[in-house]
Amino acid sequence: MTIIFDGEAIRASTLEVRKDNWSDTRVVTDESGVQLGENEVLLQIDRLALTANNISYASAGDTLGYWRFFPAADGWGRVPAMGWADVVASNHPEVSVGERVWGFFPFSTHLKILAGRVSQQSFSDVSSHREGLAPVYAQFDRASAYLIYEQAREDQDSLLRGLYMTSWLVEDFLQMNDFFAATSCLITSASSKTSISLGHCVKLRGSLNSIALTSAGNVAFCESLGCYDRVITYEQVHSLDAAESVVVVDMAGSASILSDVHHHYADNLKHSCRIGATHIESAGSVGELPGPTPEFFFAPGHLQVRSKELGAAEFMMRLGTAYVGFRQFCDGWLRVESSVGAEAVAAVYQRVLAGKSDPASGQIISLRVQP
Repeated sequence: MTIIFDGEAIRASTLEVRKDNWSDTRVVTDESGVQLGENEVLLQIDRLALTANNISYASAGDTLGYWRFFPAADGWGRVPAMGWADVVASNHPEVSVGERVWGFFPFSTHLKILAGRVSQQSFSDVSSHREGLAPVYAQFDRASAYLIYEQAREDQDSLLRGLYMTSWLVEDFLQMNDFFAATSCLITSASSKTSISLGHCVKLRGSLNSIALTSAGNVAFCESLGCYDRVITYEQVHSLDAAESVVVVDMAGSASILSDVHHHYADNLKHSCRIGATHIESAGSVGELPGPTPEFFFAPGHLQVRSKELGAAEFMMRLGTAYVGFRQFCDGWLRVESSVGAEAVAAVYQRVLAGKSDPASGQIISLRVQP
């Protein structure tokens, strides 16, 4: 069937980025009707979070398949983002029009999916292009079944929920490995929300000291949070005690920063974990380094392992309890800012890409201009 609203076909808009130059963007508009086949569902995207985490998705677009989430024309990519949407049309008997869902979406106004794996809690996009990708990224959680859902916290959840899960899983991974016999955890890009999440997780367990690495301009902000035991600039790495056994969780993705840490600690660096890419200007191959070989942490993989080991209910109880505490912690410093419309969204994307956004702010975007 063709979906028509107010007598007109849907006008869908999507912000795309060039895969080999993320600062090059364009808006693609489709004013054709939307044909829904069997079990297909049309989601109208309401609001999305735009953070440094989205830049990490672009950096791993080819290696981890993030570009495959939402296919685009050759040379162009659709960056995944977390947020909320409403079901506005459905050809699936177990998915109802009007449902509110949270999940991964492109920077767009609409997304058509092939619904499957439907449960009381969620449903998934089982389209053929999703084959071989981590199931968690294809899942849409129903607000009606989200036990800690609060409408007033939707923006906060968009900004924090997914990246907090990543950091919680990282800290859990370290704990499962007895922290690799380390006494401190170095966290790069410490002003980023994923790093703050990790700092909070480390402090909550209390087994490791947390050392925040950040730029000079963000030292005061990181110190004000209270979730780090020590905050230093990248240039001060050499002031740290090289005889101490440490692990590093690298959110920055900077070859030079990671190299400095490895050369300073050498064999006293017990594990080198790579996650993000907030410093795209200095990204690149790290080459041969002293100490352990840096390993990329793939959160969906550890999620599947722990969910199976603990059982889904126990896993979600542990994660949910910790996340509720983190949301409350963020009430004290996080400021939500909204940008509406393609032009405004493109502008805030460029600021985040350039690392010029205020770390205390959380950017919520919407390409859907309200009538």
